[in-house]
Amino acid sequence: MTRILLLDDETNILTALKRLLRKEDWQLDAFADAEDAISALQTHSYSVIVSDYKMPGMDGVTFLQFARQIQPDTIRMMLSGHGDRQSMITAINRAEIYRFLSKPWEDYEIQAAMRSAVDLYQVTIENRRLLDQIKRQNNLLRQREEELLRLEQANPGITRVRRDKDGSIIIDDEL
Repeated sequence: MTRILLLDDETNILTALKRLLRKEDWQLDAFADAEDAISALQTHSYSVIVSDYKMPGMDGVTFLQFARQIQPDTIRMMLSGHGDRQSMITAINRAEIYRFLSKPWEDYEIQAAMRSAVDLYQVTIENRRLLDQIKRQNNLLRQREEELLRLEQANPGITRVRRDKDGSIIIDDEL
């Protein structure tokens, strides 16, 4: 199941986000405190994290930097009513966020951004799985090639097959 972490010090924002996203088949974990959210990151695996920018104690960029260290594949997004250019640049450079979302928001923008982030996460995880599979298969292929080389060195010609013009295997009776 897709799990989403929402962090905002304003509980009414968290309630609105949960109401907006409840139609999706996602597990939504909402936190008003960054320390609680960090604890959740150490316990659960998240596909997407949405964090407010300005919060007491720990700002959203710092929180998302921690999140990136704990769960590097998770898609990180920033939500803020303070959408100045410098804060966006800071968030992008320091926390490697995927999207910067503004408060107040249009519902369709949040929904589209979340679906897009979930899709990106799933593609990232699938790509990693496929890459691991390719590495395992390449390792197995390398082991088999080494075994063929060993057999050929021990018994020259053992790995070669002689064929007729029509492709039939020629069996040599002279051994």
